[in-house]
Amino acid sequence: MLVQELIHPQSIVVVGGSNDVTKPGGKVLKNLIEGHFQGQLYVVNPKETEVQGIPCTQNLQDLPAVDLAIISIPAKFVVPTVTCLAQEKNTKGFIVLSAGFSEVNAAGRALENQLVDIVRNAGGALIGPNCMGVLTTHYHGTFGGPIPKLAPEGVDFVSGSGATAAFIMEAGIPRGLTFSSMWSVGNSAHIGVEDVLQYWDEHFDPETSSRVKMIYLEKIDKPDQLLKHASSLIRKGCRIVGLKAGASEAGIRAASSHTGALASSDTATEALFRKAGIVRCHSREELITVAGIFCYKPLTGKNIAIITHAGGPGVMLADALSEGGLNVPPITGEAADELLTKLYPGSAVGNPIDFLATGTAEQLGTIIDYVDQKFANIDAMVVIFGTPGLFDITEVYTVLNDKMNCCQKPIYPVLPSIVTAAKEVEYFLSLGRVNCPDEVALGRALAKVYHTPAPAIGSPQLPDIDTATIRAIIERAKSGYLPPAEVQGLLDAAGIPRVREAVVNRIEDALEQAETFGFPVVMKVVGPVHKSDVGGIALNVTNRAGVISQFDRLMRINGATAVLIQPMLTGMELFAGAKKEPPFGHLILCGLGGIYIEVWKDVMAGLAPLGMPEAHEMIRRLKGYKLIQGVRGQRGIDEDRFAEVIVHLSALLQVAPEITELDINPLLGTGEQVIAVDARIHVEK
Repeated sequence: MLVQELIHPQSIVVVGGSNDVTKPGGKVLKNLIEGHFQGQLYVVNPKETEVQGIPCTQNLQDLPAVDLAIISIPAKFVVPTVTCLAQEKNTKGFIVLSAGFSEVNAAGRALENQLVDIVRNAGGALIGPNCMGVLTTHYHGTFGGPIPKLAPEGVDFVSGSGATAAFIMEAGIPRGLTFSSMWSVGNSAHIGVEDVLQYWDEHFDPETSSRVKMIYLEKIDKPDQLLKHASSLIRKGCRIVGLKAGASEAGIRAASSHTGALASSDTATEALFRKAGIVRCHSREELITVAGIFCYKPLTGKNIAIITHAGGPGVMLADALSEGGLNVPPITGEAADELLTKLYPGSAVGNPIDFLATGTAEQLGTIIDYVDQKFANIDAMVVIFGTPGLFDITEVYTVLNDKMNCCQKPIYPVLPSIVTAAKEVEYFLSLGRVNCPDEVALGRALAKVYHTPAPAIGSPQLPDIDTATIRAIIERAKSGYLPPAEVQGLLDAAGIPRVREAVVNRIEDALEQAETFGFPVVMKVVGPVHKSDVGGIALNVTNRAGVISQFDRLMRINGATAVLIQPMLTGMELFAGAKKEPPFGHLILCGLGGIYIEVWKDVMAGLAPLGMPEAHEMIRRLKGYKLIQGVRGQRGIDEDRFAEVIVHLSALLQVAPEITELDINPLLGTGEQVIAVDARIHVEK
């Protein structure tokens, strides 16, 4: 938990402060001084009497009580230093810049654990170790650069990496991005990204707090905490953009089911961000672009007008928006014809609205007014305006800024001439604006923002299921894949419809069950995990002779213990599954079955527990969703019943957390039912 002494200290000591500003201890002191820290500032360095104009104490014992210590000394001296400050100087806030802890070796981890214990016992809070520091409107407690413009309405930024934090600010500052705070949490030994989010949430003030939050993570230790507080902040009116590194396929563990092969920690991160309402990015450029979009009026619809005096960028933006699922609708009608008369000959208003290289500031203002007031089919506009450098365009940017202040519809600026019109762009940024110089980057980011759903319901309503039966099956089960009878019992108890089936190990029983179900039937080997890989499935068995032949063939397969018989059903092949992915909990996946999962991997994932709204949202985000709806005369399936299967699966996982992998593949869907045909469930006791 963050403490006031760390947030708004009245006194700060820099332990290891130096006159050499190329060292962290010297640079952080320089930043504190130049940042005009208003409290009492102390320095400890056994070799100095004065550091950067500040009297220096050689011994910690000579210090008075102090709120916050910023420490930049060798790792082996950090623990005794923190012990003295915490126990004798009533210090509660600690920022340890020093490296040499858990990021190095086991001995460093032991030191780090000691450090955390000391700070916790003192009721304090520790940032780091191995971090760049903290930057707020109250104090510049960082050795890194650059120092951005700081304002309460700027971006709150927390990063798990100090260097990456610096690079992100380097990219954002020239674009006009301002900051309210920057937290580099380093090893996150005590305070991590999730804890900073919690502080922002619990201390959110609708009058004074920043509405834009930016996060960079390399690990997620507390997903429940992140979900809770990110969702809460967004519901309070904030917007959050996040970048999570470490998403390579190399991190995916080997698994024996479809779900296991498709699910990973990165899949879980994607599901977590979507459940929380965080816009997920995959690069620093994308992160900065989305943060800039968040500094403007929110996008409430998908219909975009492109206003440009250069044809090429308008076309590229239109392509990017369309590829991202946004619309660039035609602008026609009387108002469009009227607008055209106010522009130079050769201009076009069909969308993109191209008012030529000779277009004026006055014409830009007129176009924006028409789009804002007279074109009801437009939700937002992007203005692209650069220059070849023939004349000053400050007037154009003045008009653009004025219209952004007064228009009801959001306006997103693309000012590409950051060299030729550097002076004019700098003027525009000085008005408190943020620029995205690349129209394609903006278009892709707008699509990402638009398609990120609102936070999911905190505690979704789950269906009533037979908890007692589920627990009885799980309690008597052994670790590993459950036998078919146990799988059937769990599906029935969870209320997941399944096809009738029987497991037999005698030919006489096979014939009897086939007659009972009615031909044709499906026959599957019991024993081998991957039935299809060993030829263990026989479809459309139409008579008694076929049952006898296939029973004999299946029982000869290595590892076969029995044969499962089902009636042969038809319908669209669907898929649902789940995987336990620590520390996130259970991931639930859904998609189209058959080739769509085998080849295209068209699946969506959500974090359990999830209710009907999330289940429908997962289904509708599938690339093959139009097939589910029904396309080209082919009948679709009952989407509500598909969603019900997903939600009942979520309820099952709540009751049986021992389930580590679960496949229902295929589910067969029609317009009347969605029914499980085959399932595998793996448990770890």
